[in-house]
Amino acid sequence: MSPLSQLQPGSTGTLRALDCSRSFRRRLMELGLLPGTEVRLIRRVSVGDLVEIECRGCHLSLRLSEAERLFVDPA
Repeated sequence: MSPLSQLQPGSTGTLRALDCSRSFRRRLMELGLLPGTEVRLIRRVSVGDLVEIECRGCHLSLRLSEAERLFVDPA
């Protein structure tokens, strides 16, 4: 397992663990980021340290610090 932030743009992985606070974990799960879900890193945005991901057909933006707490198995 590696942090989601370590994926290269265009790479996919299967979400395995969410290592964050209970309220933030619940919010991510409401957005569809559940363990076992396939996610794809679309791009990194250097302004504001953001990453854009695709999950279940939706595009989401996360802070880099948040993406480092989501662990995936690279495809």
